Amino acid sequence: MTRALLRVVLGLLVGALSTAAQPNQLSDAERDEGFALLFDGESLNGWNGDPNLWSASDGAIVGSSDGHAVDTNTYLIFERPFADFVLRLEVRLRNGNSGIQFRSTHVDGPGWIVHGYQADLSDAGARSAWGNFYEEKGRGRGMMATPDEGWKRAKSVVLSKDWNRYEIRAKGDRIRLTLNGKVTFEGTDDQSKSGVIAVQLHSGPGMQVECRSIRIKPL
Repeated sequence: MTRALLRVVLGLLVGALSTAAQPNQLSDAERDEGFALLFDGESLNGWNGDPNLWSASDGAIVGSSDGHAVDTNTYLIFERPFADFVLRLEVRLRNGNSGIQFRSTHVDGPGWIVHGYQADLSDAGARSAWGNFYEEKGRGRGMMATPDEGWKRAKSVVLSKDWNRYEIRAKGDRIRLTLNGKVTFEGTDDQSKSGVIAVQLHSGPGMQVECRSIRIKPL
């Protein structure tokens, strides 16, 4: 291979890696696999939530309760239901408690309330819930992967106040959560077969959560 050709090849490789690393874009491999973006990087098109709490800013979905008291957990909801899928996203938590809902139910009535499965995340120190499998309200089961199962696996890889890569895989009754490349929960549960995806903004003191590069592949 000549030096000129080698430079061209290296340039193409660098370009491909750079494109794959850009937020809110699919890599060529993901596009070939059938992934689709749920967030366009600029707006909340397709999502439903309290406009006082949710916005699109600097290429991310931003949920913030600063200056807006939240007395019950509230959600930004992608209304289309999904059954079997791989969901990937990047999430950054400034403080507080949040989570990524999946196979969940949008409860009728005022507000933006969701019940169902959750890939948990929290900055609560020793009680942090990063990597845990949780059920929000509904059947009242709460934590379904204890901190020993989830957080102890996650704590070596979680990036506090920085972007973290979360992957949720749901197929049939099999659920797997992966945080920054490390599996933090894998198990079975047959209580929900399909439902919406949502991001949680927890009640309590002012908090902030951000999400970007939200993409999904139906299975």
